[in-house]
Amino acid sequence: MNQEKKVSYKVQLIIITALFFIFGFVTSLNGILMPYLKRACELSDFVAAFVPFAFFSAYFIFSIPSGYIISKIGYKNGIILGLLICLSGALLFLPAADTRIYMFFLLALGVLAAGITMLQVAANPYMSLLGSPEKASSRISLGGTFNSFGGFIGPVIGGYLILSKQKLSDESIASLSIQDRLTFLTQEAAAVKLPYLVLAGCLLAFAVIVYFSQLPEVDIVTEENEAQNNAGKNIFRHKHFLLGVVAIFMYVGAEVSIADFMIRYGQYLNIEKFTQYSGSFFLAGYGFAAMGGRFIGIFVLPKIKASYAIVFSTALAIVLILISIFSSGYLALVAIMMVGICNAVLWPSIFPLAIAGLGSETKKGSSYLIMAVVGGAIIPLVVGYYSGKIGTQSAYFVPMLCYCYILYYGLFGYKNRPQTF
Repeated sequence: MNQEKKVSYKVQLIIITALFFIFGFVTSLNGILMPYLKRACELSDFVAAFVPFAFFSAYFIFSIPSGYIISKIGYKNGIILGLLICLSGALLFLPAADTRIYMFFLLALGVLAAGITMLQVAANPYMSLLGSPEKASSRISLGGTFNSFGGFIGPVIGGYLILSKQKLSDESIASLSIQDRLTFLTQEAAAVKLPYLVLAGCLLAFAVIVYFSQLPEVDIVTEENEAQNNAGKNIFRHKHFLLGVVAIFMYVGAEVSIADFMIRYGQYLNIEKFTQYSGSFFLAGYGFAAMGGRFIGIFVLPKIKASYAIVFSTALAIVLILISIFSSGYLALVAIMMVGICNAVLWPSIFPLAIAGLGSETKKGSSYLIMAVVGGAIIPLVVGYYSGKIGTQSAYFVPMLCYCYILYYGLFGYKNRPQTF
């Protein structure tokens, strides 16, 4: 009987791990969509930055509603519903491409992100429960690794299916007549149809697999609610926690803005023979660097203090960004790409420091930290604004400032646990 349970858990773990791959894959496509929509819809850098805004705002808006819905329908049904919402968002890209209306694209992206949010809320507890408690951290690391793997594969596939079909340069498009340019851009917009139709089909197939799987139903929500009801009225009286929420906000914002502006950055640098399609490989390299960093973190993080990991990673990120800002060509692009390896250890290092000492408020604090992912919606808008004002290269000072704050948190901010206000 025990042997059967072990085999069953292995199958279930594969299913949940695949969900983490989906998270990384879908999220990484934002870096392809931004330059694609900037061109197809004729957008400025600032307006194009509403792509990550539409996506990451969903984490802030739908996290709590998703938890409530899952408490009513169960975790397995929550995963199925999340997949179907994602499927709906993917299908909305088809009429959006026909109309070439930017707001329609953002609506489709928002629906897709709402489904991803529900999947995140439902899937994360399973990683802790599918197996022995002492191996929970290993399973979480496994999920994170496959998330990064999805972030590596997404730009490669998305770049090939969407960006490789671009035949004319921006200068050539600008020289076309109004009617010819409209016709060309309408054809360009159609490039997104097949990838998201295939994605919708894969999501439907996976929803069917989950429906017929034997995922155990777990009663976690009751415990969470009890913890929240017993918590203090103002969790932000813990200064180290408040500073930690800001650190997560800054980390996600910096990570997303670097990724989503990478292709635009290559264009700005005027690198010879650089195209949006070739830029997708640098975006994939950013994901690959993050995946490599996660592998390193699996072995290194248990042996050093989390604060040391934060300080080293952010200091290296700051140096790499400075090299990128004050250099040119491929050196500047590769330097910014390598920041991915620095990002890999920040979430698993900041998170435990922020919730340390919260006691019965730990689960409530965790929910606030997850909502801080909205930094991925806000910081790219700031980068987009400055990219239009002072250029994309100089605009990378914004994520550098984010890393400066996280460096402060690793040096001093996390030490404020005894203080309240």
